[in-house]
This record gives sequence, structure tokens and C-alpha cells, in this order.
Amino acid sequence: MTEQFDITIIGGGPAGMFAAFYAGMNNAKTQVIESLAELGGQVNALYPEKTILDVAGLPAVSGRDLIANQQKQNAQFPLTVKTGETVTNVTAMEDGFTITTPAGTSQSKAVIVAIGNGAFAPRKLNVATADDLTGKHLFYSVRDLERFRDKVVMVAGGGDAAIDQALMLEPVAKSVTLLHRRAQFRGLPHMVDLLQQSSVHVQTPYLIRDLAETPAGLDVTLKPVGQAGDPVHTTVDDLIVSYGFTSDHSALAKWDVQLAESQRLIAVDSTMATSVDGIYAIGDGVMYPGKQPLIATGYGEAPVAVRSIMTRFFPDHHGPVHSTSLDSKLL
Repeated sequence: MTEQFDITIIGGGPAGMFAAFYAGMNNAKTQVIESLAELGGQVNALYPEKTILDVAGLPAVSGRDLIANQQKQNAQFPLTVKTGETVTNVTAMEDGFTITTPAGTSQSKAVIVAIGNGAFAPRKLNVATADDLTGKHLFYSVRDLERFRDKVVMVAGGGDAAIDQALMLEPVAKSVTLLHRRAQFRGLPHMVDLLQQSSVHVQTPYLIRDLAETPAGLDVTLKPVGQAGDPVHTTVDDLIVSYGFTSDHSALAKWDVQLAESQRLIAVDSTMATSVDGIYAIGDGVMYPGKQPLIATGYGEAPVAVRSIMTRFFPDHHGPVHSTSLDSKLL
């Protein structure tokens, strides 16, 4: 028989995991379907060592620890978690939806889409030798800080992620240089202040023109931006490129249900409802007026979506009134 669920959460990043927790708090039979091999989304797949600062009550927490704590939080409920499965179709039925993955089908009364930026990939460095050096001296994320201990490291990029990685590497690496093509950084003012107070060497305005592996290390050719001058050569042990990510929501276009969009993201109202009755969406993949793409924002959207579902489809269920109804074993 086809397994039946009250709520299906598509996407197992931080927001999807918290939606699963809150669904458990509401005694909803819930499944989480995640395309990656592990829960945690981009935080776990790309930035496990990143220090996350925007979660209330946690002055600083690594991505790895944040996800581990969420898994512990969810373990008190009988959630069905399916990893390594991509949802290939969502089909509306008379009383809910059929969810299809390569492993089979299931049915659900309601759906929460929490796919974040969808399928994601780092923006690659556009130099001829980049592919050959990737994984040896060229990296697009920091998954293991110890890999860079006592190394001379260059980080290329000008956003929050680049600044975060430079500051994260500062106490581990022998030296850290942050390279950017502009004199100004796009990061949050506080992060820029921390950068200026650090020992990270800032080198602007330059672009990477070429890379070459030498006996002394990685030779990086830098091209001045907007000014005359000869290329500059510098030698580092490792280069981390943090130019952001390309995202792809094309999988949604293949579903039988079609969700209205706003600015290329899923449009939702104040209850997190999409244009399709019974489907809600949360996290970085949604858009509404005033939206801020933060982990903390996704955490706030999750209970709104779950309570909207419970009120709409399960009015006889009694949801939690206060967080003090949590399992005392977690306290």
C-alpha cells in the first residue's frame, strides 16, 4: 500500500528540519525528503565549519554543530526521513498529493517545500587550469579547517561568505589574504569591521588571471582592475574561491503542480501558502515583501507553515501552546 502522511517536507536543510520538528510537536505524521545524502542542506554540504551568527540564543555555532543539534531535536519524534532521494513529481489528488521519487510514491495531505536555492553549485573560477587544480590547491568551500592548518591561504571573493571563510581560517592558517575585485566589500558592516580588526591581509582591486602549480606552491597571477599596471604574482599553498553559487529550480517546473513565482522564487502569502492549495513553502527559496534570506527567517517561517496546515486540514488537532512542552530529556 502507498504510505500516507499528514505533511511531506521537501528539503532537509535547517528550515525543513525545523518544520519537521514543529510538525512533530503537532503530532502530525511527517516525512522529510532530501536529495543529498545527509540532512543539513548547504550548511552541512558546503559550510560545516562556518560560524553561524544569526540564530537567536547562540552567539556562535558551527554549521556542523547546528545541524547535529537539530537532528537531536528531531529525534524525539517518529519522523520518516528519506535522504538521497529527489522529488521528481508532485501531483494533486482529490484529497492531497502524490509525491514521486525514484524510490517510489507516497501520499500526503499537505506539502511544505523547503528546497532553499534548489540544486546548487559554486561559481567556478574562470581560468584554464582551474579544473586540474580543484581539490589539490583550489577549493570552493572549507569543509575541514585542519586541511589548511599552517598554510598560506588566499580567499577570493567580496561577500559575507568570503569574509566568513577568511576570518574562520585566520586562527588556523599561517597567513590569510582576502582578494577582491573592488575596494569595498559587500558583506554586512559588522563582518567588515571584524575583517578590518583581524590579521587578514586585504588585497584589492584584483582579479585572478591565471594559476600554475610550482615546486614552491600555487603561483597566482593577479590582474589589476580598473587601473594600469603589470600583472602581480603571489605564491600561496591553497586558494579558496568564494564567488557564490548558481541555483537551479528547474526540477519544480517538471512537477504536475505549478507554483507561482516572484523574482524567480516561490511566491507565498503571510501564511506561507503558495498558489496551490495545500502546498506551502519556506526558506531561501520563497519570496514575499520584506523577505530576508537568513537561517533565522526560515526558522520563523517553519512554524507558520505547519500551524497553517494544521488549522486548515486538521482543525481537531491540538498544537503546542508553549515550547515548554518539549521533551524534558532535551533540556
